[in-house]
Amino acid sequence: MFTLTLVARKGGSGKTTLAVHLALAAYLRGRRTLLADADPQRSATEALSARQALGPERVALVGARLYGAQMEAVRRGTEVMVIDTAAGVTEDNAAAIVLADLCVLVVRPTYLDLAAAIESVAMIRRLKKPVLLVVSQAPHTRDGVEPPAMRRALRALAVLGQPIAPTVIRSRLIYQTALETGRSAEEADQPAAAREIAELWAYIHHQVFPRDAADTMLSASVSQCRAY
Repeated sequence: MFTLTLVARKGGSGKTTLAVHLALAAYLRGRRTLLADADPQRSATEALSARQALGPERVALVGARLYGAQMEAVRRGTEVMVIDTAAGVTEDNAAAIVLADLCVLVVRPTYLDLAAAIESVAMIRRLKKPVLLVVSQAPHTRDGVEPPAMRRALRALAVLGQPIAPTVIRSRLIYQTALETGRSAEEADQPAAAREIAELWAYIHHQVFPRDAADTMLSASVSQCRAY
């Protein structure tokens, strides 16, 4: 089983939105998936509770119970466990990071988020866990060119010396509205957002199941996602 922990030092980064979307991405591709909601706000649990179709298993819990939940998930044959954590630095977050095979650090391209990312990366390094930086809520390109603020943000992140996901999650309303019914943007009629999530999951999937080349290449289309 592979455990993916979503981390963000600043609130409002889109961490929970991405946690739910990644859990749904794994599920839609046939992986038995558990979303562990360790954020006291329980937004991830609330989002999936609104889902009418079948979806990932979910559990709301505190950090002290994460290890037990992880062992139970292994026993049940779960393939992917996605942990959503609270914003900031807490003991629960440290417990979630310790259990992770990969930490996804969600960062908006703003000065305050970038400054916070430095401290978050340092904490994850101390716990000796790999980290992937994902830029979220980014402004849109113009004629295929990143705006200056985005270019500055990418240069700042590169200084951290950690992998940066090649897919940028743009600021799109569909990411929030889809969750109102417990769906992923992949299941909505929004090709650009669906492509972002599919590409990000494919990149992460290569870290998760590197030997499964066939599934790594799988990008569920809108029609495929709706079939679930």
